[in-house]
Amino acid sequence: MESFAQADTPDHGGSTPSGPIPSGPNPTGSVSHGGTSARDFRLFWWANAADALGTQASGVVLPLLLLALGHSAQTAGLVAGLSLAAGILLGPLAAIPADRGARKTIMFWSATVSALAMGSVALVLALGDLTLAHLLGAVLVERFATATHDAASRGTVVLVCPPDDQPRAVARLAAADQGALILGPALGGAAYHLSRALPFLADALSYAVAACCVRGMRAELKAPAEPTGGGLLREAAAGLRLVRQQPVLRLVLVWIALVNGVAVALYYAAVFALERSGSGALPLGVVLAVSGAAGLAGSLAAPRVAVRVGAARVLVAVTWLLVPLTAALATAAGPWTYGLLLGAVCLLVPLPAVVLQTRALLVTEPSLQARVGAVLATASGGTAALAPVLAGLCADQVGTAAPALGCAALLALLAVHTTRRSALAEAAA
Repeated sequence: MESFAQADTPDHGGSTPSGPIPSGPNPTGSVSHGGTSARDFRLFWWANAADALGTQASGVVLPLLLLALGHSAQTAGLVAGLSLAAGILLGPLAAIPADRGARKTIMFWSATVSALAMGSVALVLALGDLTLAHLLGAVLVERFATATHDAASRGTVVLVCPPDDQPRAVARLAAADQGALILGPALGGAAYHLSRALPFLADALSYAVAACCVRGMRAELKAPAEPTGGGLLREAAAGLRLVRQQPVLRLVLVWIALVNGVAVALYYAAVFALERSGSGALPLGVVLAVSGAAGLAGSLAAPRVAVRVGAARVLVAVTWLLVPLTAALATAAGPWTYGLLLGAVCLLVPLPAVVLQTRALLVTEPSLQARVGAVLATASGGTAALAPVLAGLCADQVGTAAPALGCAALLALLAVHTTRRSALAEAAA
């Protein structure tokens, strides 16, 4: 639910960016930031943090609930796949009315619908007669609503934060997501142990909090409108056209989509390796906790590191450092080794990710923020969806070391590409 797509560890639930580069936050329009911007951003941050925490709490136990209700692992995987596909398909279309000025209305009603969907699951579970049709319907409604909310929320940072505050704002949103990755699964597991309905009730309440926070924002969240016309498909493709035209946005798309896919693939490679070595759920939880804590630290440090080292240097140095760290995972043995190496990866990834997301905000006019964000999020989500399949195929057909070696090779190619294009990140500052 934040600005553009973000390279991250898998969310296990139902969660960036030739010619002269504009130096201002909005090349084609102006945005006024009044005295309420700090208050509005705090409300926006709480809306995102509450939503992320609730999604993690319910998402981690959804497969367990399906299995407990007597359904197969294949059914659990199908539900997760349909949920992900629904969000990827709807996001670009939902971005059109958001860019037209309905951003705040969409965010409020999307959160409200999601709260009702998850609340219905909690209620029926408490009564003891939840069917697969009800659960699947509620999950799809929640996913559609969340995709709509995510699309509408992209670009909000530009509308409530002055340009100088935007890097810090992006970093704080990323830190909230990382915090949810740490706390959400633990809270969801503990709540599920007490009652199957509790994680879904918590998710419903988190959406209610998000809706209230959005309603409390004073800014209208309307960007200067662009001329409309040309049909729905042409308007939906406006974000893609801008990404194709802007070298900075192309760099953001390639970097974040590839690194996000690599992060997910490495996580699942660790899961497969630990499972085959006989490790239980607790060691895997340790790996996830270490990775999440490292990602949180990296997100908080990103703005200061970028200022001290320079955006281009951070981008190039981190991309090259990821290559040997990823390759080393091919020889990892035991949960602590995986935890330390994945933790190092998760510590480094937010540094350039926050830089790139901020650059994407700077070169995208406010009237296209949601649609450009949808393009970047779709690319990132697509690689994240494909990564577990490829990681599992490599692990089964070649060996558990294969996913890490394949990811290292991809990152080496990305490092070469990033080195050649790194000046774009500095030029957009």
